[in-house]
Amino acid sequence: MTSLSSGAERPSTFGPSALATPANAITAARLLATPVLVVMVAVSGPSYAAFAVGFAVAATDGVDGWIARRQGTTSSGAFLDPLADKALVLGALAVFAARGEVSWWPVLLIGARELWMQLYRTVLSRRGISVPARRSAKIKTLVQDLAVGLCLLPPVAPHHTVLAAGLWLAAGLTVVTGLQYLGAGRRAARGRR
Repeated sequence: MTSLSSGAERPSTFGPSALATPANAITAARLLATPVLVVMVAVSGPSYAAFAVGFAVAATDGVDGWIARRQGTTSSGAFLDPLADKALVLGALAVFAARGEVSWWPVLLIGARELWMQLYRTVLSRRGISVPARRSAKIKTLVQDLAVGLCLLPPVAPHHTVLAAGLWLAAGLTVVTGLQYLGAGRRAARGRR
């Protein structure tokens, strides 16, 4: 498979198709904690308890990535990790939009890009082209997590202008990184001809 990254990946301690790995266990815990956060926000809105859960879920993204880099990445981890990121961001933001605390527009923009990116990666993968995470996409995920954190934090949550600014910044970075992936994917596809 052709890769768009320049760094070599470490062979997996568990095998490239392993599912039961320490990194995947942390990612699965992130996925399982996300519905808890969504329910907390739906029931109570912004709270310190919801902020703590959201912070823990977002912070463990770095932990599972660190473990995966030490023990070698797996195809299951490459699928599950971004899924956990998207579930946290889109789940929490959709609840805040449904509660009327943020606009649906940036949430829909982020959701549409994430869905498009997943479909695009699938199409490229079938052609033997891998689209690994870029540094800018990691920054995008961090900014999305910060936007969610602002919405969860009780002292900040009433300041809708601050929430809107954070959310639109996240949406803008989401679109920019999507365009970067599109360009990189097209270049890689042309290189295979």
